[in-house]
Amino acid sequence: MELSLATRTVGEHTVLEVGGEVDVYTAPRLRERLLELIDGGARRVVVDLGRVDFLDSTGLGVLVGALKRLRSAGGSFALVCDKEPLLKIFRITALDQVFPLHPTVDAAISADPTGAGA
Repeated sequence: MELSLATRTVGEHTVLEVGGEVDVYTAPRLRERLLELIDGGARRVVVDLGRVDFLDSTGLGVLVGALKRLRSAGGSFALVCDKEPLLKIFRITALDQVFPLHPTVDAAISADPTGAGA
């Protein structure tokens, strides 16, 4: 399955909508897009995984890398995920303790610890 990436702006937040499968083959595209956003000045990033059907360890690594890069730049990074199979992956890997996980984009934006909710 193909990976789809779409970006939109909600207030001061950059929302990256991801769809399809994030695996060893497609994760480099996701990494490139996240780096483009961050290097381009995005400091409040929300990654919407609502249309992701599959996520492997390579994809998790890309997300962790983006989180670290944004935190070191003083930014915020949140994930939107309401699919139980994906949430289970985050729980099993204990990444649910690392990533702010939200059921909707609106919830992610309103919970932004930088206080820049839309």
